[in-house]
Amino acid sequence: MSKSSQSIRVLIADDHPAVREGIRAVLEKVVDMEVVGETGEGRAVKELVATLQPDILLLDLIMPGPRAADIARWVRNYYPETVTLILTAHDRDAFLAEMEQAGAVGYLTKEEDFPTLVAALRRAVQGEVLFSGEHLWRAHRWRQEVGARWESLTAREQEVAQLLAQGARNRQLAARLGISEHTVETHVGQILRKLEMASRTAVVAWLWEHSLVVGKSGAGGNQPAEDG
Repeated sequence: MSKSSQSIRVLIADDHPAVREGIRAVLEKVVDMEVVGETGEGRAVKELVATLQPDILLLDLIMPGPRAADIARWVRNYYPETVTLILTAHDRDAFLAEMEQAGAVGYLTKEEDFPTLVAALRRAVQGEVLFSGEHLWRAHRWRQEVGARWESLTAREQEVAQLLAQGARNRQLAARLGISEHTVETHVGQILRKLEMASRTAVVAWLWEHSLVVGKSGAGGNQPAEDG
């Protein structure tokens, strides 16, 4: 089926070849859409956006390389005519809040059927914001109830909390950060006070519950333990 010069040009970024193949197979049958490129590596997305300048970047939330939020912000700042639509397996409030703020135009889960995806691509290229009222409410609630508490920590305290969540002990924390174990204890005490928690275990559980663990399957994870 031939494509017109007015076809919606789509770049697919997903680290699962079968997902990319499935999306491409569907879009190739849609007369007003054209897949102009694809990648499974986050580091390649910026280069492809700059080279191809697609109408839509269909972006998986978690891939090897840069965080999806950083990619979305970069696209919004440098190639504003390309809109970013998230397609992910992760339906979490933390991700919704992060991607809304990063400039994505919508957030779809991989449970959506293909007609819904095609319709969303058409709406997105027309300038519609596809975050639903429920999405926006969930993102706002997360920022109020979780994000604000997390942001109350200093950058160093956040770093200590992240390492705690990844299983580091005091001696390991001190060696990793180049500080004394006494200073580690001081940071941990401040974290407990600001988050209003009684133990390190509670802090770790809270971080995992709210997808705040970087480097694992949390909000900033580049190497998740589960599919993106």
